[in-house]
Amino acid sequence: MTTTPAEPLSRTADVYAALCPARDVLDVLSGKWSALAIGALEDGPRRFTSLQNCLQGVSPKVLTRTLRRLEDYGFITRTVIAQVPVRVDYALTDLGHGAAAPLAHLRHWVETNTQIR
Repeated sequence: MTTTPAEPLSRTADVYAALCPARDVLDVLSGKWSALAIGALEDGPRRFTSLQNCLQGVSPKVLTRTLRRLEDYGFITRTVIAQVPVRVDYALTDLGHGAAAPLAHLRHWVETNTQIR
């Protein structure tokens, strides 16, 4: 009886494949507010109002939805601190820090190559 090695449990994702789950992650990261929120959290945790002030033009509803989505995908953590009033801090996870570097390069490229009218 011969045996063949088991197929590896982990395979590389192929974002060009129609059913690749990595497309969902790419969709999350490619959103304007997601990329900017991750950048705003690069220097450390922030509260909601601090993020909203930093991300000029984002509505509270859109920021809330963006932060929830980033949390759902494991890019940020949401920590509730029991005090009066309740304090909520958002911070990057290790996965979020990993995504922050390439997004920072993209933001820099956009700022460098966009002409202000």
